[in-house]
Amino acid sequence: MRDGRPRPRPENMTPGGTGITPGNGRARPPTSGASPPQEPHLCTNASRQGRAACCGPSRVTGTVTVVEISELSVPDAWVFTPRQHSDSRGTFLEWFRSDALAEVVGHPLALSQANHSVSRSGTLRGVHYAQVPPSQAKYVTCVRGRVLDCVVDIRTGSPTFGAFASVVLDDVDRCGLYVSEGLGHAFMALTDDAAISYLCSTPYTPDREFGIHPLDPDLALPWPPELVPLLSAKDSAAPTLKEAESAGLLPTYRECQALYRELRAAGAAASVGAGGGR
Repeated sequence: MRDGRPRPRPENMTPGGTGITPGNGRARPPTSGASPPQEPHLCTNASRQGRAACCGPSRVTGTVTVVEISELSVPDAWVFTPRQHSDSRGTFLEWFRSDALAEVVGHPLALSQANHSVSRSGTLRGVHYAQVPPSQAKYVTCVRGRVLDCVVDIRTGSPTFGAFASVVLDDVDRCGLYVSEGLGHAFMALTDDAAISYLCSTPYTPDREFGIHPLDPDLALPWPPELVPLLSAKDSAAPTLKEAESAGLLPTYRECQALYRELRAAGAAASVGAGGGR
């Protein structure tokens, strides 16, 4: 027990130390001067009761050739694996492509704020979300070190309410993670000085920001048991998912879907106005 709340029991973790199950996403082919191929992104999901299950093969949903796009088991969250170009000078990649994101999400990311955090190993941030509407969509990437990132479906009425998907983000594959409005987001630093950059669709608005305790045993998020979680006072005092649901603090699946339709319609109208359609 930590900060008055129990940690998920080790038996709720998947074996292997990190509590994560490898997926079957395709590894990127090696390029000249590149390091040996690494494992593709790793992901798991679990029911609200904490029963772990593999996400299974990644479903490639995008066609933009500079990036591979896979939807997670939690709907409305995607992983973007960029193509890297390496030579004797170093490496170049496009870590964000608006057209690639809009292709699968249905609208572009309206950039309002860019954040950057640096965390010591074991630092646990989240589970954070913003009130809908307008909430806040995020595009997250790890520029140094390695983190375990979790997306949680906290939308009441969702077919996957209470489920999560987890992804390892690092400075090797340099994947990006898109988290739609209304979803919960949390990550743990797996290395010292892990640096995360993320693009946000709306500015930070304190009175519209909420959280779920990241060590909620009902969620059983797969934080590595060998790391001692380091939480902020605010995150330590956050309610469990059940408590937040009982208090009426969670977004609904219906209002999130309505927001997504509104954003797609606005994106389509903007495309037509810019000469992108007839």
